[in-house]
Amino acid sequence: MRSAPTILHLDMDAFFAAAEQAAKPSLRGKPVVVGGLGPRGVVATASYEARRFGVHSAMPMAQARRLAPNAAYLVPRFSLYRAVSEQVMELLRRLSPLVEPLSLDEAFVDLEAGGSARDAATAREAGERLRADIRAVTGLTGSVGLAGSKMIAKIASEEAKPDGLVLIEPGTERELLGPKSVRILPGVGPATGEHLRRAGMTTVADLAGAGEDELVRLLGKAHGESLYRMARGYDDRPVVAERDAKSVSVEDTFDVDLHDRLRVRIEVERLAERCVQRLRGAGRSGRTVVLKVRRYDFSTLTRSETLRGPTDDPVVVREAAARLLEAVDTTGGVRLLGVGVTGLADYTQEDLFAQAAAERAAAEAEAAEASGAEPGGAHGGDGAEVERSRGGAAVVPAVPAGAGAAGGTGAGGAGAPDGPAVAAAAGRGEPEGEERRWAAGQDVRHAEYGAGWVQGSGLGRVTVRFEEPWSAAPGRVRTFRADDPELEPSDPLPLVAGQSSWPASLPKSRSEDGGGGSARP
Repeated sequence: MRSAPTILHLDMDAFFAAAEQAAKPSLRGKPVVVGGLGPRGVVATASYEARRFGVHSAMPMAQARRLAPNAAYLVPRFSLYRAVSEQVMELLRRLSPLVEPLSLDEAFVDLEAGGSARDAATAREAGERLRADIRAVTGLTGSVGLAGSKMIAKIASEEAKPDGLVLIEPGTERELLGPKSVRILPGVGPATGEHLRRAGMTTVADLAGAGEDELVRLLGKAHGESLYRMARGYDDRPVVAERDAKSVSVEDTFDVDLHDRLRVRIEVERLAERCVQRLRGAGRSGRTVVLKVRRYDFSTLTRSETLRGPTDDPVVVREAAARLLEAVDTTGGVRLLGVGVTGLADYTQEDLFAQAAAERAAAEAEAAEASGAEPGGAHGGDGAEVERSRGGAAVVPAVPAGAGAAGGTGAGGAGAPDGPAVAAAAGRGEPEGEERRWAAGQDVRHAEYGAGWVQGSGLGRVTVRFEEPWSAAPGRVRTFRADDPELEPSDPLPLVAGQSSWPASLPKSRSEDGGGGSARP
């Protein structure tokens, strides 16, 4: 435990919903709910205006709609959230080299390690400066907690919400914690909380008074000892700058159970491709492929296969996932599928079979081209396998299941892909005559009206509000045919005007301050 409150915890306020309000002037001050819009979707984040109606994270979207029928319901735009998160994390790294991200919108910072603070006064200055910089760079607000330990700093940031700063002086932890619910302590979830309640312990003071031996008897040695220390205000966990990921995975929840075995396999192959994209994006490889299947009755099966060595080859991962699927009974329907890779490494060991298959496929294609024949034409089904080995023609739907039109048929479930899934226009591989689908909240650009976002769609029409984050007033609304060639999907705009790069760096006047502990003039 430290003698000065130099551990900072930052938690952005209603991050996803606040980013949507900042990007869409017409939604500012109004209830906004971000999450899966399908019948099985859940709430990812609710704005403070929506929380007044009882809407909260992890709530079924159908229940949220009943509580707040007039709220704006939008699909997540993870590309925007990641870009804003990078801006915030860069601001934190200017304060200290020891930054421990917990999620896109939350992190611990060791101010002492960066020389940004040495006592309560300089810690408060650093926290206030951080809040001002976040608002200037992103247009959003964050709440800051300062304390001598990570646990107390996190509690302080919760008390600071929204858009505030709370500093808890070391030495006052037990007085602060005593009357609070046991659920405030890390590691105490609903099950443990209920177990403690039955034992007559509902507050942190009850835990401290019960003694270590009693908690060990109730919860086991490791958990009991840890909980007793935290109940007395002790937490000596350091801020860890690098937290190695243990796995990379993706999953989708489907609006309607999948019954067709071929469709299930296609979805597994698509998920495997997305998983490898994330794996390569992180510069990692993995040795164990994991398949997750949640069936119609909510029973969840997990199967895994360990390869000879780490790989980031999409063919290897895809084929391993397909083999795992063969051992799973999907009779009755599938509501969720996931593919992951564990046993991560920073290098790859080329799979010789996959490499040989790819070389054989290339050779067959070249031979077929020279002879004018179709590749694999003399071997029946081999042609399809050749194409998969080359990564060229795996059958992948333009719009994943679970992502659909807005207004109740949008992205379904918390495992929805990054950003809304939209069937591309003509010239991007869309089957002729297929209706384009637009998700509520999706960024678009019209050849005449400029940048905007989708308010809703259906019956062959799409309604768009044309406004930008820096617009002085809500923008105009226009309705188009869903297949209007002048309307295209687009990338998110920066939340603050004048940013030439995205994500943008600090303004020069702020970046010159560095991470020092003194206040700006």
